[in-house]
Amino acid sequence: MDVKNAFLNGDLSEEIYMQPPPGYDHLPNQVCRLRKALYGLKQAPRAWFSKFSSIVCQIDFQSSTYDHALFIRKTTQGCVLLFLYVDDMIITGDDLQGISTLKIFLSKQFEMKDLGRLTYFLGIEVSSNQSGYYLSQAKYATDLVSRAGLTGTKTVNTPIEPNAHFSTTDGTPLSDCTLYRQLVGSLVYLIVTRPDIAYVVHIVSQFMYAPRTTHYVVVLRIIRYVKGNLFHGFHYSSSSSLYLIAYSDADWAGDPTDRRSTTSYFFFLGDSLISWHSKKQTVVSRSSTEAEYRALADTTSELLWLRWLLHDMGITHSSATPLHYDNRSVIQIAHNDVFHERTEHIETDCHFIRHHVLEDTVRLIPVPSQDQSADIFTKAHSPLRFRALIGKLQMTDTLPS
Repeated sequence: MDVKNAFLNGDLSEEIYMQPPPGYDHLPNQVCRLRKALYGLKQAPRAWFSKFSSIVCQIDFQSSTYDHALFIRKTTQGCVLLFLYVDDMIITGDDLQGISTLKIFLSKQFEMKDLGRLTYFLGIEVSSNQSGYYLSQAKYATDLVSRAGLTGTKTVNTPIEPNAHFSTTDGTPLSDCTLYRQLVGSLVYLIVTRPDIAYVVHIVSQFMYAPRTTHYVVVLRIIRYVKGNLFHGFHYSSSSSLYLIAYSDADWAGDPTDRRSTTSYFFFLGDSLISWHSKKQTVVSRSSTEAEYRALADTTSELLWLRWLLHDMGITHSSATPLHYDNRSVIQIAHNDVFHERTEHIETDCHFIRHHVLEDTVRLIPVPSQDQSADIFTKAHSPLRFRALIGKLQMTDTLPS
């Protein structure tokens, strides 16, 4: 569903001056109008969301506590989910009559257009059959390749060379940074359905302020890799279980410039990948234990949020969520009340994780390093290892029949 002129539907409680207010007579009329108009534009999204929320709540929808853009209504006939994104909304659920009634109700409140079955949303292509949904950004990726000027047939089988490291002094400064920033920004959005490039995109994003020739070469390599598998995406099976599973990992002092570590994690709901993360930590860890434990704490925070969000949707997890980790000493610390010098800088994280272990919210499971799937988000790999890790992410190229 698309709401026409959504921001014009909001009710502004602030007074908008079209003439200079008292005390501002010395300002030209045009300046005053511009300032107040800009203020009105800034407040319009908030006002629109507030009005929309109050209206749907009149028909027994409730805003999710953990994602305010999600509205849920549960009845004896089933459940209806409504996700609002600016002036577009997606409506789904198993209460078909409830969905039809909602569309009629909203059309009376706002000028709206029913776009029909979901096939394309914000650059994401959606296909479906009885087996489930397939999501990709093939067209978006194709446009990105064209924007980069890569018209040839050359592709690569990994987005980054193994053991590659980069710094702020590599190469020479670019004379014009515009294209670099545009391409990296597009790659950031491509990660929505392409977690296989998450690690290397998080690297090139760190040089947005002052990119250099070496960094630009890496960006072009990423796009050549994307060009070689434009139809990579996800298949969300209709027969998948709703069992939440987590993987977490960290690469200690992996950045050669500031020696910060990289945190990574991802979550499966059944056999469907629903959340992933690759980001440099904000502080320098003095030991691998600190780096690993900070990553574990971030993963636990995401785990709690997902459990709460799924609970809002009616999916309750009565048992602990398994969290797979490849560092046994970190797992032992999570179960051990005795602190030692390796944990003195992460005492809060230790208490946080231990609390949820004791509450049976999370269960830490050791896995061999070679089976740690989150490793794809912490470092560069050889082509063979990289393909194996992609396979564990359940990415696919075609819509299953």
